[in-house]
Order: sequence, then C-alpha cells, then structure tokens
Amino acid sequence: MTSPADPPNGAGASGPGLKLLAVTACPTGIAHTYMAAEKLAQAAQSLGHSMKVETQGSIGAENVLSDNDVSQADGVIIAADKDVDRSRFIGKRVLVVAVADGIHRPERLIEQVRNAPVYQGDGHEAERGAAPAASGGGKGRSVTYKALMNGVSYMIPFVVVGGLLIAVSLALGGDTTSKGIVIPDDSFWKTVNDIGSIGFELMIPALSGYIAYAIADRPALVPGMVGGWIAAHGELYDSEAGAGFIGAIVTGFLAGYLVLWIKRVKVPKFVQPIMPIIVIPIVATSALGLFFIYVLGEPISWVFERLTDWLGGLTGTSAALLGIILGLMIAFDMGGPVNKTAFLFGAGLVSKNPEVMGACAAAIPVPPLGQGLATLLRRRMFDDQERETGLAALFMGFFGITEGAIPFAAARPARVIPANMLGGAVAGAIAGVASVEDNVPHGGPIVAVLGAVGGVPMFFVAVVVGTAVTALVTIALMSVGGVGRGADADAGAGGVAEAAVAGEAASSAPSPAGAPVLAGVGSGGGTGAASAAVAAPDATAPKAASVSAAEPRDGGKAEAAPEAAEAAPEAGGQVLSGYLTEQTVRERLAADGKDAAIREMAELLAATGKVADTAELVRAAFAREDQGTTGLGEEIAIPHAKTDAVTAPVVGFARSPEGIEWGAPDGTKARLVFMIAVPEAAAGDEHLRILALLSRKLMGAEFRERLLGAADVGAILRVLGEIE
Repeated sequence: MTSPADPPNGAGASGPGLKLLAVTACPTGIAHTYMAAEKLAQAAQSLGHSMKVETQGSIGAENVLSDNDVSQADGVIIAADKDVDRSRFIGKRVLVVAVADGIHRPERLIEQVRNAPVYQGDGHEAERGAAPAASGGGKGRSVTYKALMNGVSYMIPFVVVGGLLIAVSLALGGDTTSKGIVIPDDSFWKTVNDIGSIGFELMIPALSGYIAYAIADRPALVPGMVGGWIAAHGELYDSEAGAGFIGAIVTGFLAGYLVLWIKRVKVPKFVQPIMPIIVIPIVATSALGLFFIYVLGEPISWVFERLTDWLGGLTGTSAALLGIILGLMIAFDMGGPVNKTAFLFGAGLVSKNPEVMGACAAAIPVPPLGQGLATLLRRRMFDDQERETGLAALFMGFFGITEGAIPFAAARPARVIPANMLGGAVAGAIAGVASVEDNVPHGGPIVAVLGAVGGVPMFFVAVVVGTAVTALVTIALMSVGGVGRGADADAGAGGVAEAAVAGEAASSAPSPAGAPVLAGVGSGGGTGAASAAVAAPDATAPKAASVSAAEPRDGGKAEAAPEAAEAAPEAGGQVLSGYLTEQTVRERLAADGKDAAIREMAELLAATGKVADTAELVRAAFAREDQGTTGLGEEIAIPHAKTDAVTAPVVGFARSPEGIEWGAPDGTKARLVFMIAVPEAAAGDEHLRILALLSRKLMGAEFRERLLGAADVGAILRVLGEIE
C-alpha cells in the first residue's frame, strides 16, 4: 500500500495529474464525512490526479494534511458543513462547498478547483457562509442557524452550572423574608450562590461570543462576548433590565458580521499580522459597544419605562386579564427587559397587592418546567444534550429560575417562545382568577414550599396546568415544523446532509468553531486517537486510517480483487469484528416502509440473543431517525441506536429489491439496509469504527452491485467480508 500522500500511477508527480488536497467534515458526525472523502478520492484517481483527504469526524481529524502536503498542492477542496480552519491554505486555490457536494459531485469539484480563487487569509477571504459556485447557493441561512447553535451549545453549561448552584444554595441556605428568599451574607451557601451567579452572568456573553466566533473565527470572540455583557447589563444604558438572551443573539450576529466586514478591508502588508489579534478586536469591540449603548440602549430603556407605566394603568382591570398579560411577559424573554418589567412590577406591589406577584410567581417556573416536561414526554424529539438540559430545567423551574428555558428558546425561538408564553398566560390567568398571593418577590414552587404563598392549592394548579400547556404546545409545534434541532436548520445546500446519518458522538464537545453536534448513537468519544475510528479491535493489528485516491488496492482498483473474496468468510462466518454473522443477514426484507423495516431489522438482531428488549431497541432507532434520516443515498440506509436494550454490539444486514423510501438526500430508495446497535454504557468509539468502515466501502458501485447480486446468505457474507 502506498502512502496517502503518494500519487497513484505517478499522477501529479511528473505526469499531467494534479496534486490535490481535500478536507471533509460534517457537524453531525462521521458517515457523510467519510462518504465525501471516499467519493473525492475515487473521482481524483479516475481523473488521473493524486489526492490526500483529511477527515474531520466525530472522533477527531484523521489523515491530517502536513505542511509538506500543502506546499506541494495544486488545489484544496473543503467539503464541509462546519467551520474548517483555512489559515494553512494561504496562497493555494481553495474551493469551499457543502459536504453533500463532495458526495454527489466530486468530479465537478475537481474540475472547478482548477479555477478556484487563491485564498489570501484574513481580510481577503470570501464571507463565511456565502454560497460558492459549486454549492448551488442557499447556504447563508444554514450558516446563520449553525452560528446560533454554536452559541447555544457553549451557553448550556453556564446555564446548567449557574442555575443548579443557585437552586441548591436557595434550597439549603435560603430564608423567606419580605425581600424574597435571602441567604445570609456570612453563610457558606452565600458563597455557593455567588459562584452560581457568576456562571449565570457569563451565559449571555458566552451565547453572544460563540455566535460571533462561529461566523468570523477568533477575532470575533472578544467583541461578541463584550457585546453580550453589555446586552446583559442594563445599567450601562440606563435600563433597569438588560436586553437578555435576545439582545445577546443580536450582539453576536452584529459582532460576527462586523468582523467579517473589517476583514475585507485592504490594509498594508505590515499591518496584516496584527489585524486579527489587535486591530480587528479593538475596532469591532469599540464600535459594537458604543453602538449598543448609545443607539440600541436608549430604545430598550424607553420600552422598559413604557411597559412599567402601562402595567401600572392595568391594576384596576380584571385579575384574569392582568394575570394573562403578566404571564405572557414573564415567559417572553426569560430574564430580558420584558420579563424584568413584569417581575419588578409585581415585586413593587408585594406589600400592597400580593395578588399581582402571585400571578407572576405562578408564571415564572412554567417555561423551564414546560420545556423539561417536553423532553420527558417526547424524548426522541430531542438530542442527548437537550434531554440533559431538560432535567436541569425541571430542577431550575422548581426554584423559580426562568432562565433554565433559555437554551431551548435560543435554539428554536419560533416554536419555544410561543409555547412558553401560552403556558405562562394560562398559569397567570388561573392564579389571577383564584387570587393567589405571593408575599415575597420570588416565584416557583419553592416559594409555596417555604410558606410564602397564599392559596397554595390553586397556585400549584396554575403551575401544573401552565407547564402542561407549554410542554404540549412545544411538542405540537415541533411536530408540525419538523422534529428535532435538525429540522430547524435551513434546507439549503448541504442542509439535508447535515441532518442525515449522523454521527454520532452527539454528547462530545463541539469543535471550537463548529455548531453543536446533534444526537446520534454517540457516547461522547470525541477525544480518541485519530486511528480509533478504523482501528481493528485487536490492538496489535490496527488498520490504516487514511482515505486517499493514492491507496490503490491490487493494481489501483477501488474494490477488492478476487483473492480478497476467496479469503472472505464462508457462510456461518463472522464479519465486522464478529458483530455481523449468518444469524443477522436476511436475503430479502418483507417490510415496505421505513418504520416496518426498522422493526424487522430489530427482530433480526434479536435472534442473536444480544437484544434484551426489542421494543426499546426499536424506540431508540426511531429516536435516532427523528434526529435526521439515516438514508445515506446510493440506495443505502444504516439505521442505528445506542441503547442498553442490547447487551453487546451487533450488526444486521438485509436487502430490499424494490427499495424502501428512507428520505435519502439523493432521493434513492434504500435497497441495502444495515442496522447497528451498541450498548450505551460500553459503546466507546466502536460504532464509529463500524460506520466508517461501512460508509467507505459502500461508496464503491461495484461492491454494492455484488452485494445486491449475491445469491444467498453465504455469498452475502463473502462480499461483506471484504469490508475488513
């Protein structure tokens, strides 16, 4: 086997072929990353060029491009749906496209890279997210979505840590007073509360900063974070309440696109080295900060004052109407100026009219409790990170921390905010009609538990009904608009590819410049060695992890020679490390739909004795499917699940001659169906290795044809035996 960097058949060395490089990456994991890599490598080889492909999957970069590779390259193709560092490609022709283009149009990309613009680095790059000629356009909204998701992903730990520390300190060290639930200054729990408050204060700058970071890289991080801090601190622009997470989203995008604009300004060469570390951050931070304080701050302050005056004029109106209005305001921006207006209005009337604060107190916990309940009712609609955040939101909601719902609202504002508001309005109306009283300026069930609420039964009725309304409306809106985060992404270039077949280490940390990873069967194994994705279980015999057209097998053919077939296992043998056996192969699927096919495949896997709960395996597979189709295209589907319903990794395969509609990006029906199931507790990176092996090998048309044409189970196993 030649080195990944070596050109096949001399192409690109002294012959007419080009020396090309490529980077493939998708934010949702590994399958599309390797599919694009294999397609590009095969296309380059067929056209007489050499190509080395770096894959940036869920478990890290493999086959990393060296400085020597870059210096000798004639062009670089970046087929990615997440940010890829281009600084190492300065002076080279660089073509940036969606990962789907790498799969479906590899030959066209290789032709286009010949005339791609030369990348000049900061200040001379095309606007991030602008659709390149090869992408077919439509990528701008997708980049906007990914930037928002990047900010949300980095914000979530601040929300969870800050909110839970505050909740614990209030529960264990708080005393009910006329000023609310107060922790004595000399108490240990006051220190815990202060630490939690710091985390809470940082969540808004983190949201803003990492939105900006995803748009314009490191130079945008400082202006984004500083802008977020300004948005959160209304005292800087004479407002009693900051602009909250909505203001942070605004400052994040303003900072990101401001930095992109500054990068395009041509400056003398001697200034260029200090642009990203001094000039851009200083100019962007100053401009954004001053703009927010002197231009946006005054309208925010004015709105706050007008809302307060308006509410003051409603005190004599119907209690139900006032409760509805306060509930709507409390749930709208969860800590922003509208929320703070309602809260401060109710807090100011605690001694004179505690019923007003009672309506607020009932509405305050509804957004986090409702979103948390939604993650429990329809777990398959949410990814792993969201389900974990949902549990934290339930805890925060009990202690009256409305901000626990912010991650959900920031990720899906069009669905979550209306649901929160409707639930808040219902809770406020019930509390208002029942004349529920709250004698302290705080909300949530905790105030009732501590004895600060008058009319406790109706208070809990209001909270429970409002929570249920929010949860059910959230689920309904997500069902109508598309399930899961992936459905919120734009369906532009690469949008389908992002949602499809994911990879699958959803709980692993997002890449520094990438969007949050969606849920799959991953276990968070994002830190393994580069070769982990394709290493054989036997550590003494690891396989090469490179993907390259410069790795010809047996005379340069992409598929295995007859000798390989002869060495493949006979019927009854084991392939894919023994996870796929004669027991888990079916010549023909009886199912004619995706759901039925998944159930049939689960029953096939159950024949091995490794499935403890077939129904739970089916549920887990459906939940993964809800995150985005596992139809890869090329007539392939690989449904998969990480669940303790299986006791050991197991893989099944079946064929459908007529094909099953699986929602594949290329519109083809699935005729080759693999199912992978791994235990949640011991998954590691094994499922990633299986997916990588399958996705690479299945890109060969000749291999797929032989798999479809195999006469019986034994012949199928012999063909599949070539995968390892």
